[in-house]
Amino acid sequence: MAFWNRAPADPSLPRDDRGSGSFDDYKYNLLPNSARTTLRLANSAPCQDELQRIIDSGEGELETAISRRSPEEERTDAPMDIRLFSGSRVTGVIGTIPRGLEPVIDEALSRLDGAGRKARIPASVQKTRSGWRVDLLIGQTR
Repeated sequence: MAFWNRAPADPSLPRDDRGSGSFDDYKYNLLPNSARTTLRLANSAPCQDELQRIIDSGEGELETAISRRSPEEERTDAPMDIRLFSGSRVTGVIGTIPRGLEPVIDEALSRLDGAGRKARIPASVQKTRSGWRVDLLIGQTR
């Protein structure tokens, strides 16, 4: 993997909570290479109670509740907080997009909006050794 394809890891987060994703999973226009492409959210460790509530509710379909970044957020490079639609309610913040991969999410939202679909990315909650983690099923936005 070339060094310019790597998203810089956020050293302020624990190693097992930095999220994951790579620009190698996307074509030149940030279109996912595969329908199975996922992106794991960072900073989910403080949100374990909220994630446990989502699991306990038994909701099958989870989708993101993301708004596009404002110019002010772009300027300050603010983290992109993620919430989920769980049934008919919106959860609290359950993680952030890993540093450097925000353009992938912005492009996916633009692609969904341009196709006339809801600007919501499917998600799944996974159990790991470090607790619950959220994977965005970004490949399903192709």
